[in-house]
Amino acid sequence: MTAFKSYRVAHEYTQTNCAPPERVFPLLCPVREAAWVPGWQYRLIYSDSGVAELGCIFTTPSSAAPNSFQPSPRGSDSSDQTSSDSASSNPVHSETTWITTDYDPAAFRIAYVWINPGRVATELRIQLMPTEQGETQTRIRYRYTGLSPEGNREVEGYDRKWFEAKMQGWEAAINHYLCTGKRMSASDGK
Repeated sequence: MTAFKSYRVAHEYTQTNCAPPERVFPLLCPVREAAWVPGWQYRLIYSDSGVAELGCIFTTPSSAAPNSFQPSPRGSDSSDQTSSDSASSNPVHSETTWITTDYDPAAFRIAYVWINPGRVATELRIQLMPTEQGETQTRIRYRYTGLSPEGNREVEGYDRKWFEAKMQGWEAAINHYLCTGKRMSASDGK
């Protein structure tokens, strides 16, 4: 058996959202993201409340086309797992599984781990902080780890330029929704 060495990359970004944390936090949920994320697709597997909570499990299509704020990384043949209300039930490797690993609405903190089997494992941590202007500073941290040589190549494409484009798209999409109550169209995000 040959030795495999995983490749890992981590990025952090702070965005400003045009609403207080009490309005932003509920939108960081697989169900509620459908209202503001262009092209979002998910399949809710488990949630007592029907929305994000500690231990919530959902899936997204692994091969979904990237939405308007998630460019495909260099060298990748799949998107970063954001995609609308149902996922296909294709065989193994067709879905990425997400688990809510931290959920604290009082502290405006949420975290997820998602795994695209045989390719990439990702940790996502989000912390919201109120500003004096009534807005929100949202600190977003991702850590991507390759699970195979193919996954390593995918993670190598998750460079800073790619990540900043992804985060700027996220920021534009959520702020558009917070200010207008409508989801940004894919053409708005380009």
